[in-house]
Amino acid sequence: MSDIETWRALLSDRNSGEVVTKALVRDVELPGGAGTMALITFDNGFDHTKPNTFGPHGLFALNGALSEIAARTDLVAVGVTGKPFIFGVGADLNGAAQVASREEALAIGALGHHVFRRLGELGIPSFAFVNGAAMGGGLEVALHCTYRTISSGVPAVALPECFLGLVPGWGGTQLLPRLVGPANAIKLIIENPLAQNRMVKGAQAFELGVADALFEPADFLEESLRWAARVLQGAEQVARPDHTAADWDKTVADARFLVDLKLHGSSPAPYRALDLIALARTASRDEGFAAEDEALAGLLMSDELRAGLYSFDLVQRRAKRPAGAPDKALARKVTKVGVVGAGLMASQMALLFARRLEVPVVLTDLDQARLDKGVGYVHAEVDKLLGKGRVSADQANRLKALVTGSLTKDAFADADFVIEAVFEDLAVKKQVFAEVEAVVRADCTLATNTSSLSLTEMGAGLAHPERLVGFHFFNPVAVMPLLEIVKGAATDDATLATAFAVGRSLRKSSVLVKDAPAFVVNRLLTRFMGEVISAVDEGTPLETAEHALDGLGLPMTPFALLQLVGPAVGMHVAETLHEAFPDRFGVSANLAKLVASGKPGVYRPDFSLDAEAVALFAGGSAPSTAEQVRERVLAALSEEIRLMLDEGVVAAPQDIDLCMILGAGWPFHLGGITPYLDRSGHSSSRFLPPGVASLPA
Repeated sequence: MSDIETWRALLSDRNSGEVVTKALVRDVELPGGAGTMALITFDNGFDHTKPNTFGPHGLFALNGALSEIAARTDLVAVGVTGKPFIFGVGADLNGAAQVASREEALAIGALGHHVFRRLGELGIPSFAFVNGAAMGGGLEVALHCTYRTISSGVPAVALPECFLGLVPGWGGTQLLPRLVGPANAIKLIIENPLAQNRMVKGAQAFELGVADALFEPADFLEESLRWAARVLQGAEQVARPDHTAADWDKTVADARFLVDLKLHGSSPAPYRALDLIALARTASRDEGFAAEDEALAGLLMSDELRAGLYSFDLVQRRAKRPAGAPDKALARKVTKVGVVGAGLMASQMALLFARRLEVPVVLTDLDQARLDKGVGYVHAEVDKLLGKGRVSADQANRLKALVTGSLTKDAFADADFVIEAVFEDLAVKKQVFAEVEAVVRADCTLATNTSSLSLTEMGAGLAHPERLVGFHFFNPVAVMPLLEIVKGAATDDATLATAFAVGRSLRKSSVLVKDAPAFVVNRLLTRFMGEVISAVDEGTPLETAEHALDGLGLPMTPFALLQLVGPAVGMHVAETLHEAFPDRFGVSANLAKLVASGKPGVYRPDFSLDAEAVALFAGGSAPSTAEQVRERVLAALSEEIRLMLDEGVVAAPQDIDLCMILGAGWPFHLGGITPYLDRSGHSSSRFLPPGVASLPA
């Protein structure tokens, strides 16, 4: 039995729910009498909202099309392109989660290699016309072709596998470094995925050397076919530099050092990818692809990959259908927004509301200087967007016109949604809402950006507390994707539905949380930092405690996070939680000293430790080891999450994981926090069933 039949027998029943991407073939007569090209269009039969992916059945379909093309003698070339807006976005991740054995995993890698490499081994030139998003296996299809063109309108080009806990397994680690050089390959394969899965656009991919020609979207295919004809007739020369002379070893070693700094060995995938990139310099195609098969099989059968797929499912599915959100039909229309305050957070929110909702936004503050500064910030940020080409001149003028300021809250009289972003003090916020309620319409939604205070207490003096909702952004507002939407004791469904609708319009992922102290992210981060600071207060060297959790690959260390949010803010949240839960949340006297000192944290601007700030934490006589600090923190997090679930702060552990991934940058490869606590044995009883974010039992 041939290899293809062996793979068919092994994989044909796997992922029976696969949405098959078909390989539709048609003949195209190339311009200028260059000859006939067989043009393959990838199309799964759906619009762009369901991108082309490659599962076993899709690969078998492409293989069949290539066999028919290989049998012909009248063709001068073969081309591949995608349905409108989509070239291909990689392997079918639903199928990846169903792989149950190493044998299946090896077969998936080998099948993809076998089919894709045929594009470059048909005996006639092959062309990839990348007309839309090309990610993962979709980009690898293009890499197997002899030549590539790309549309300047392509929104995303990426090899995101390391983000999930995989490696590019269908040729990416071997073909890309030789095409664009090891440094650019490492950027696409490792650096971008580890930077929150950053993507590049079509023009950037062309600049990196991924494609040989760049054309505008309006006539992309026509121009690509003309270009292909010129190449075949020798009128267009494609010169590619030889990257094998590059200082390959140093480039890989430097990248390994940076990966260590970021992950500290917590995720195996980037390290395997670096090994494969290093191998690409000297390996034959057979050797390189076999090594990819082995790496892919090992990672597919790992808990880390299952945790990454779990994270992906949370972000792509659960975040779009928030648990507990009321019927969106109940949402009230928002045609004007009011923002109380004109500080940095308020100004960031005003810009976001104007950009996404495209409605008037009015800021208020106590004096004209503050107001001018806030509106000025928005206008300056719009100018930056204009300078980067993110908005047109007309759009910039409209955005600036939408954001205005007022010294009185009377400007909110016709607003549909008013949010406060004033000092984190309950009395101040209650006064603000009393003043706002006096001037707004009866159906105006009132929202608070509080990070820790009780929504129910905040609304206690209102005539209509049912229209008050928590709308907690994370900083920076434009970047962080999470919104904690808080339901107070009186908040009604229409108000909640409006909050979720506004969140969707802002392109945020919203999670419904109960009105509980510090909600989800700040409660867990405060418990986390509180245990670390307590260990230092007890005599643990600050550097020991600071790096005790490095093995998790968290986005920043505890004291670096404290410096980011500000010691005074950290102290305030700690005090709020201490008042609610004095047995679990302490208030560090040494942290109070740091706040009183006026220092921004324990680090200087060059990230070296400030000896004076560190000295403020000296004096304890019961130091812990790094391992003891780590165990202490993880046990505390496990306890706090269990209590939060028992209290009904969120609907399920998945919501806590989603909050930590999107609001705290908790690593994708950990699956959030609860899968890691399950895997590491720190949960007293499992948060998730076996097989969810882990290999099947």
